[in-house]
Amino acid sequence: MGVITLPGEPEVEVTLRRSARARRLSLRVSGVDGRVTLTMPRFAPEREARSFAAEKAGWIRDRLAEQAPYTLAEVGAIVPVEGVARRIERAQVRRITLADQALQLPQGATRVPARLGAFLREMARERLSEASARHAATLGRPFGKITLRDTRSRWGSCSHEGNLMYSWRLILAPPEVLDYVAAHEVAHLAHMDHSARFWAACGRLCPGYEAPRRWLRREGAALHRYGFKG
Repeated sequence: MGVITLPGEPEVEVTLRRSARARRLSLRVSGVDGRVTLTMPRFAPEREARSFAAEKAGWIRDRLAEQAPYTLAEVGAIVPVEGVARRIERAQVRRITLADQALQLPQGATRVPARLGAFLREMARERLSEASARHAATLGRPFGKITLRDTRSRWGSCSHEGNLMYSWRLILAPPEVLDYVAAHEVAHLAHMDHSARFWAACGRLCPGYEAPRRWLRREGAALHRYGFKG
């Protein structure tokens, strides 16, 4: 695996990736961290990849310009929690504390991104468990277990066994968005499809769900631009 550097201000690094399954050259710009990857057939000459990347340089820069910068959750950074932008700062606290417009850390806290990630995952579990239980009681359908993951392809799912899965990053979104996703997945306990009956059940559990659903479609990808490893 090599790297191509496209000249300009700033320079752009393109990672080359060979794949036995690839039949043509293809480019991908990650919506999470802006990494640019050029996938090429296993035996394609590298000069073709370089020519292709140079030809698509304008397209690559346009895609990068559309993205918000990747933000590591460290002291001084601003991350959204429950839809509110909060600055990560040290304070005279004994444990991580959620303030009005801040995430406060003990003075000696280390491994800040990982610790904040664990704090937010636990917070997400509490909020999603409460919302799921509330909606399930309204629907009159029990659910199994709740699992949290860091999924990029979906915000939640409901298995045929009645188990619920959610992306923990929903805690970064406004509360009504988290509540809508919980209502959506709980509604699947009664209707394992997206039929009119399903949407009617979703509407009973979460009146006005159309607005948070639109928010998630419009803003959801940006929730993956915050890093909690390190």
